[in-house]
This record gives sequence, C-alpha cells and structure tokens, in this order.
Amino acid sequence: MAPTTRKKLILNAFVMQTPGHLNPGIFRYPGDQGTKYKDINNWIALAQKLEKAKFHAIFFADVLGGYDVYKGPANLEPALPGSSQIPLIDPLYTVPALAAATKSIGFGVTVSTTYEPPYSLARRFSTVDHLTNGRIAWNIVTSYLDSAARNFGLDTQIEHDERYRIADEFLHVTYKLWEGSWREDAVSADATGYTKADAVRQIHHKGKHFQVPGPHLCEPSPQRTPYLFQAGTSAAGKKFAAQHAEAVFVSGQTIDLVAISVKSLREEALSAGRDPNEFKIIMGILVIVAETDEAAYAKFEELKSYGDREGALALFGGWTSYDLSTYSNDEDFRFTKTPTIQSIVTRWASTVPGKKDLKWNKDTIADYLAVGGVGAKIIGSTKTVVDELERWVVDGGVDGFNFANVTIPGTFDDIIEFVLPELTKRGLFHEDYEVPGGTVREAYTATAGWKRLSESHPGSKYFWRAGEEKQPFLEDASTKH
Repeated sequence: MAPTTRKKLILNAFVMQTPGHLNPGIFRYPGDQGTKYKDINNWIALAQKLEKAKFHAIFFADVLGGYDVYKGPANLEPALPGSSQIPLIDPLYTVPALAAATKSIGFGVTVSTTYEPPYSLARRFSTVDHLTNGRIAWNIVTSYLDSAARNFGLDTQIEHDERYRIADEFLHVTYKLWEGSWREDAVSADATGYTKADAVRQIHHKGKHFQVPGPHLCEPSPQRTPYLFQAGTSAAGKKFAAQHAEAVFVSGQTIDLVAISVKSLREEALSAGRDPNEFKIIMGILVIVAETDEAAYAKFEELKSYGDREGALALFGGWTSYDLSTYSNDEDFRFTKTPTIQSIVTRWASTVPGKKDLKWNKDTIADYLAVGGVGAKIIGSTKTVVDELERWVVDGGVDGFNFANVTIPGTFDDIIEFVLPELTKRGLFHEDYEVPGGTVREAYTATAGWKRLSESHPGSKYFWRAGEEKQPFLEDASTKH
C-alpha cells in the first residue's frame, strides 16, 4: 500500500437517540445502553468519553416518520418490538447539555429542509451555536419517508428533485439571516445601547417557496452559519452538496464505487466555483474489532443473534419503499423482476464476504441488515481493521469516517481501545484537538480562526462586514426558484 500524505482523519461517532438505530433488537445485548436513550446523563458520559478519545464530533441521525412500509400500508407494528428507529427523540435539544459538559467535541444534528420553515430553523441553530460556542453542525436532509409527509399534511412526498430545489432556496434564506441580517459589529452592549440601530436589516426574501422579510432574531453566533453536512447520493443530491455542503456523508460497499463518487463530488464542487480541497468526504462505516480476526467474527455472530429480523425488514421497507412481505421466501432477489431491489441486492451479494453464493431471499436480507444496516462493515483484528480503513483513505479518497455502532457504548469502547492507538501510531489521527475549545469549522479544517464560511462558499456573499453601510437586500438569482 502506498503511504498516505493526507491530513489526519476526521472521526465522528454516528448515533441516533433511539434504542435501535441501525440494529433493531440489539438493545437486548448484555451491557448495551440503548434503552437509556432518554437519559441525558448517559449521553453526557458518552460525549465525555468520546472527547477524551479526541473524536471530532458526535453525529446525530434523525427521521420525521416511522418505518411503516413492511406489511403495510402504514403499518408500524413490525418496527416497534425491535425499535427500528422508533421511539425517537429530537437530538437538537440534547446538544447544549453535552456542550456544557465538554470543551472541544462537536455535534452534528440532522434537520430536514422539507418540513421546517427556514426562519425558525435559523433561530434554533443560532441559539445552539451560541450555547455551544460554535460547536454545532447541520446535516441537511430533504427527508425520504412517506410517513413523514403524511404527518405534515401531505398525501405523499414532494417529488425528489423538487425537494432539492426547495432546499436550495431554503439555504439561501438561512444564509441571508445568518450572514447578512446583522452587521459584524452590530452589538456594542455599552452605555449607548445593546445593538446599533443601523446595523440590523430585514432580508426581504421573496421566492417561489418562502416569503421571509426578517430580520433574524439572533445576533451573530460564533460560526454564523453552522458547519454544513449533506448526505445526498442522487444526481440532484450531489449537485446540491457541491453548492452548499462543507462536508459530505457518503456510504458504499466497495472502495472502487466510493472512489468514483468522491471524484464526482469534488468535480461538482469545482464546477460550482468551490475549492474542492475544502470539501470533506466522510465515509459511514461499521467496525467490529477484537484481539484477533476470529474473535471479531465470533463477536459479530453473537451480536447478530440478538437482532430483530422483522425490524430489519421494516428498515428496508422505509429505505427502499418496497414491502418484502409481498414476496415469498423462495425468491432470490438477485433475479427478481423488480429492478430497484435486484440492483440493491446484487450489489450486496457481490461485495459481502461469504454471502455471494447464498440465496438472497428475505431471510438473507434480514440477516444482513440486522447488524449495522446497509453500510460497509469491517470485521477483524486491529491490523485488519486499520489496514482496511487506510485503504478507504488512500484508494477511496475519503477524509474520515462516521463510525456506526452496534452496541452503545460498547462499539465505541472497542474502537477507542483497539483502533485509535494504531491510527495515531500510523500518523492518521491526531493526538489532541488542533484547536482545543474551537468551533466545529475550526476542528474540521484544523485551522484556528476559521470560524466562518470560506470565500468560495455561496453563503459568504451575504456576509455583512463591520463598518459597511446599511444597504437593502436586492432581489437576486437566489430568490428565483
């Protein structure tokens, strides 16, 4: 393997405030604390543990509906016993408590642009950016569950690419609020008053989807705009990410396929006028590690024995919109007449060790998804795992990893014990935070003082600098959606 000269890896813990997340039923595994998802002290303890290990951030997944396709329509019963992402609480409210108990670790929170008004979302993120001293990131999603659409008063989801057009306008509204509604020196807090009267302005946004006069209710926070993540994989999603994201969350079963996606994302960013070197690619991955390869595989099989297969098929239904209960267990989905399922399952079958020659029926799919969901999995000893992580970096072109978990905090305990020391030894992970106590943007760029959007980012054009005269927002291309 060629030596890597890349920057040190960005490492996040990928979690969800639910007992199950990607592992329905495994909350029953001895020592797992998934059922304590409502206990703030449990999350504080995890944040402190991850900060001690120098993780960059805790990345909170979220959804706005239940997985109700399997044995549907609108049937949540298969998802409930294994806790297939239900029950689920809102992660944004947890973050200030975790920040108060830590100093440097960041927090990424998933929030949808489809079911949130930009005016109130901008206020919520500014609030948390203030309370955490700039340690908040936003994972921008457009949502994918029909159940969410129904609960927000729609008969079905808004068409896929239209959701991204809405999201694009949504982002420009929030940029105007965060970057341009308050001048950099607006707050004086002296005998003359708290805020300079001529340093706050309305944004007068009048677009196709949003009418937002403003002004922003919050004074400028440490980052103004939170650090921006995005996870779209479609053509529209990649275009959106190239224009708006500072980091992209990718997943895939093979290094070759992910490398193609990484190359495409960086090229899209360059075409959008962005600096592709500022564009971070974070790979979602599950690591099962132990003293030896054999011990790691034994651990994996033991964990899998606790999995809820019906819950796994419920997740599959939500992710794909296909109800596998309508198929017999004799059907091998590599040869089904349903192209989408055939494509997904064929890809799994060709890349999962030891599974290629199996009959990929419902039982096999449920078994595969029961631990860690659809993401790539690395199982083995310290050397096996770190060698493979380094291959993803060198050959796949990724800048870091979102480490999924099977048990909590057990999976992270194993990564801290077996993986991080070897990554550090190889020069792939920092020994301490590059900017202790800094913002998420400073942590991810490893650059002190880099708290705001880069000049190549489209949101930066709205920034109202200190001393600049008050000018009204002029209608521009960003309002034409």
